Amino acid sequence: MKIAVVQMDVMLGEIEQNLSAMLDQLRETRKNGAELTIFPECALTGYGFRNLQEAKPFAESIPGPSTRRFAECLQEVGGAAVFGMIEDAPDGIFNAAALVSAAGVIGSYRKIHLPYLGIDQYANYGDRPFAVHEYQGVRIGLSICYDSAFPESMRLLTLKGADLIVLPTNFPTGAEAMAEHVLRTRAMENSVYFACCNRIGEERGFRFFGGSQIIHPNGQWLARSTSATPEILYAEIDPAVARHKRTRRPPSGEVVDRIADRRPEMYGPLIAPHSLPRPGRDESK
Repeated sequence: MKIAVVQMDVMLGEIEQNLSAMLDQLRETRKNGAELTIFPECALTGYGFRNLQEAKPFAESIPGPSTRRFAECLQEVGGAAVFGMIEDAPDGIFNAAALVSAAGVIGSYRKIHLPYLGIDQYANYGDRPFAVHEYQGVRIGLSICYDSAFPESMRLLTLKGADLIVLPTNFPTGAEAMAEHVLRTRAMENSVYFACCNRIGEERGFRFFGGSQIIHPNGQWLARSTSATPEILYAEIDPAVARHKRTRRPPSGEVVDRIADRRPEMYGPLIAPHSLPRPGRDESK
């Protein structure tokens, strides 16, 4: 499968402008043969909202108006797309990503790990189990930005069979080490393809540095942006490569298999509740 990552700027609260820009870029990536096109976190809405009341008017249901617009465009040009948005649900709002094809919503994800930044200060914690969705024979796991700082998230998607982990992000200044080092580690330690789509531009004190990338299961870059300018990255992925977890190392051919060699019986403390405070977040909102 050929995939595309669209590194772009986003206008806060300008849904129609952002949506039109994404659909134009989608038509461009389809002309270049991409079967899956990926957009940044909160690409539909922007990120730097100051309170829940300001953000809520821009939240939409999934399925909803914008996912339908994507599906209509995909009926015209083909392929599928992942984009970030704020989801409106009966139990609150969520920082979400939707995977859409011509047939409609294939799947969606609600961000589980929330930093004390932007809309994440006011969104609900993601409340759904990790899930993998299949499109054109590729098993796609969805995640969002800060989730990548928690290796457990990526490992769970791998154990559920993901060939490709799609990560829409809004990495701001200060998160450069995540883009430079951590994402390649996540790909390598799970032997999966990784596609990170970061945004660019400035928004209410946030400055987004780009650095989008597509990573091979061996941790090497297939495509990488080194700028904070609009850019589209392309790469071919082969799910058979991601499904082959056993690696032979020269010169004597020893085998490394980071999935088979796990010792989950020793990992119990990882899921034990903790009582450490979470400074800054108003849990009552």
